[in-house]
Amino acid sequence: MTQELLVNVTPQETRVAFVENGVLQEVHIERERRRGLVGNIYKGRVCRVLPGMQAAFVEVGLARTAFLHLSDVATPPGAEPPESIVHALQEGAEIVVQVIKDPIGSKGARLTMRLSIPSRFLVYMPDSTHIGISQRIEDEETRERLRELIQSVLPEERRGGYIVRTVGEGADIEALRSDMHFLDKLWQVIEQRSREVSAPALIHEDLPLVPRTLRDLVGAEIERIRIDSRETFRRVEQFARQFTPELLERMEHYPGERPIFDLHGIDDEIQRALERKVVLKSGGHLIFDQTEAMTTIDVNTGGFVGHRNQEETILKTNLEAAQAIAHHLRLRNLGGIIIIDFIDMEDPEHRRQVLRTLEKALERDHARCQISEVSNLGLVEMTRKRTRESLEHVLCAPCPICQGRGTLKTAETVCYEIFRDILREARQFEEAQELRVLASQEVIDLLLDEESASVAQLEEFVGKPIRFQVESLYSREQFDVVPM
Repeated sequence: MTQELLVNVTPQETRVAFVENGVLQEVHIERERRRGLVGNIYKGRVCRVLPGMQAAFVEVGLARTAFLHLSDVATPPGAEPPESIVHALQEGAEIVVQVIKDPIGSKGARLTMRLSIPSRFLVYMPDSTHIGISQRIEDEETRERLRELIQSVLPEERRGGYIVRTVGEGADIEALRSDMHFLDKLWQVIEQRSREVSAPALIHEDLPLVPRTLRDLVGAEIERIRIDSRETFRRVEQFARQFTPELLERMEHYPGERPIFDLHGIDDEIQRALERKVVLKSGGHLIFDQTEAMTTIDVNTGGFVGHRNQEETILKTNLEAAQAIAHHLRLRNLGGIIIIDFIDMEDPEHRRQVLRTLEKALERDHARCQISEVSNLGLVEMTRKRTRESLEHVLCAPCPICQGRGTLKTAETVCYEIFRDILREARQFEEAQELRVLASQEVIDLLLDEESASVAQLEEFVGKPIRFQVESLYSREQFDVVPM
């Protein structure tokens, strides 16, 4: 299994693609004007405390106030957590917080007071005394070895706790000690800055996309890292020398004239990941609908017909769909609540097979997923941790014509709305000499053709001539009735 990391850099945008056996698995996009905020540490001011929600709104200097829930309020080690937000925070108080979720849609950033600072192999938690090991490291002997290594390099005057990250599975004692020293120095700088600045202020900004990817996501399985910008390559090379030296021999600058994403068909894959319908090899298909509350995925057999019976057809389609869904959740970066409507299966063993296939396919996902059983309706409820906006939200905006509904009123419906508006305007402006209708070409054509008899009756009823004017910039739903 070959895995590559492809990096495409322009002055306005950086894109990172994970490719496995020639297939795009994940894509991360960061724009200069809209840098991600997850991991940033701020000194904020509490502007509203909401006892009913057990939460507070905090001003940290962003476009919208950020949200802090009681469960994310830090308490000193050994102390009982506060029972209510009013016991923990007061309006006007200045607090140090970290972004754990970017602003998404109309929601502000999600904050925590439990700070965590990652390095290559460790995560430092200044307000904790816990020593933990990543859950993805499953071997008990390895977990115990790492726990002992951490204990052996802890300074005598210990401050804070540590978690060994998944990439730290094979780290030796010197690598862990080096990481610990780096994190301690960084925390001293953050502490000092938090004392010096007044809220709202940025105290610590997380790394840009490419070095952050090398720190957080790249493991031993990545065989090659190709970067198409010489300047970015040099900066990342310096970062790798200091923090990820084992990656240096896998990094290379791509100097080719043909764009690196074109070389691997990445842009075509991204375009397909924005489409609502995903066609399966068997002839079935998936329909993805992303809303503010949740994402729904509908599985359909389409044109696939099994060789033996209907149950075989349904099982094969559902198994293929489970693999494709896991792939597209990563590729589209879909998070929050996800409802999957598999085709109904009568056999309980078939339901178990589909669920196991989905669980296994999600094991490679970097985001934490939780899956429920298949319900009596054939629905699977699951959650996927969401920290950044989905691919669709990064690259797209709601349609300005339909406002995200996905449908438009028919020309006939708009004509009848115009007739009602003509009656209103005629009554309100009795002194008007005529009424002028401004609308799109499609609506005007219908009014002058199929609805011409209705227009004549309406003219006679209101006692005023009705004139029509095509507005080329109007959408089908837009119109104005102007008394003249």
